[in-house]
Amino acid sequence: MHKTRLEAFSDGVLAIIITIMVLELKVPHSDSLEAIRALFPVFLSYVLSFVYVGIYWNNHHHLFQAAQKISGSVLWANLHLLFWLSLLPFVTGWMGENHFASLPAAFYGFVLLMAAAAYWILVRAIIATDGAGSLLAKAIGKDRKGSLSVVIYAIAVPLAFVVPWVAEACYVGVALMWLIPDRRIERTMIKEHPPKHVVAQDELMP
Repeated sequence: MHKTRLEAFSDGVLAIIITIMVLELKVPHSDSLEAIRALFPVFLSYVLSFVYVGIYWNNHHHLFQAAQKISGSVLWANLHLLFWLSLLPFVTGWMGENHFASLPAAFYGFVLLMAAAAYWILVRAIIATDGAGSLLAKAIGKDRKGSLSVVIYAIAVPLAFVVPWVAEACYVGVALMWLIPDRRIERTMIKEHPPKHVVAQDELMP
């Protein structure tokens, strides 16, 4: 089964998610600074979610660069991930409109937690399809970074009911942790399949 269609579908869904989120930024009916200031929490929540969608898009791309085969379990695991990401526009708007209040912040973290768990399941589904000795299995390894992210989300969700700003700082912290693209898959792909030497023109000259 080819992976091109899965990647194209996923890219389309992620693009729609970003589009829906930006539509939540309503145009103010006034030209005053107060009107802009009122939109600031919504804008901040949008920026955070935009970064998260970008992170997932980037890592999803690398993930399927390494995947060799696509099975039914991979298709469903991918849909499971897209389901949780599709809830981001709702929780983003809710949290922003309510100025990062406890309950919306907790729900936002819960969606991030479930998306991270869904990504973990997707990785395991691909490894199970490709085999334990596959390129992806070698690249991912123990995945301490991914496990740490899940732990931080799990702590942040109940913490949102006590100290909301600390929970939100945790969400920002995880985003910053993943902001630099994960190079593990690229490094492993280069190691397993080193690029062929390109002969320079002057090397061909006597």
